[in-house]
Amino acid sequence: MKLVVIRGNSGSGKTSVAHEVRRRYGRGCALVEQDYLRRVVLREHGGDGTPAVAPAFITTVVRAALGHGYHVVLEGILHSGQYAEPLRELIASHPETSVYWMEVSFDETVRRHGRRPTPIPVTAGQMRAWYTPMDLLGVPGEQIIPESSSFEETVATVLHDSGLAGAAPRTPCPVRCPRCAEKGRPA
Repeated sequence: MKLVVIRGNSGSGKTSVAHEVRRRYGRGCALVEQDYLRRVVLREHGGDGTPAVAPAFITTVVRAALGHGYHVVLEGILHSGQYAEPLRELIASHPETSVYWMEVSFDETVRRHGRRPTPIPVTAGQMRAWYTPMDLLGVPGEQIIPESSSFEETVATVLHDSGLAGAAPRTPCPVRCPRCAEKGRPA
């Protein structure tokens, strides 16, 4: 199973890229979003120094999906201060992992955030407080996606360099699902 980790600052484009990678792959690829699990499921604040359940919870969800035959795209800011150790352990335990850092300048993150169809209600000042340039994990093979990379180039890079573009689904739905079989192909 392939594990793809896409990290970057707020407004860098990581969520849009992750959604498109998963959409193009189809069934058999789980999308694990840090913001959804941390903010919605756990209702945890982030980055305020309070001990958090989110890092362990997120890596547990990823391990469960991988263990059940899903390829996984994990995306989020995933600041190294709180997430580095759990992510490094996850990556070390899973040999088919590709890690990407979306390196986008602060001004560009604010511009991209403003172009979202539904921007999250944050100010540029709040985004500045979260912004950490080059917050790399320092794991083997970690790739930096520069802000000059277009959306299409970034999606293609992630799909092809990770091997996800050619990876077969192994989850029950695309493999044994009557609805997918009826269509004659994985959906």
